[in-house]
Amino acid sequence: QVQLVESGGGLVQAGGSLRLSCAASGRIRYYMGWFRQAPGKEREFVSAIGWSGGTTHHADSVKGRFTISRDNAKNTVWLQMNSLKPEDTAVYYCAAQRGGVVRGPYEYDYWGQGTQVTVSS
Repeated sequence: QVQLVESGGGLVQAGGSLRLSCAASGRIRYYMGWFRQAPGKEREFVSAIGWSGGTTHHADSVKGRFTISRDNAKNTVWLQMNSLKPEDTAVYYCAAQRGGVVRGPYEYDYWGQGTQVTVSS
């Protein structure tokens, strides 16, 4: 059982940067991911990172701008967002996989409450 709490969202101008944090109440394992949901749109995949941090996945829309990292000892995952665009505006959610099963980077069992990111033009 894992509880996730995101933080670090806010209002920034286009071209600016934000760093989101996700603190987990329990051990994080396998893939950890970030998703986002804009008003009127479905939740979409943003980034994922494997157990050791050596494997990452990113949506095409954020490649080259976003970086995902993790520290398993601290039960923490980060999303560094650079060169932000207005279309990045959304609620960002941290996601974790349950133990006992190995799966890919797009399927998750636990979700945080979300943190708002707003990018102005």
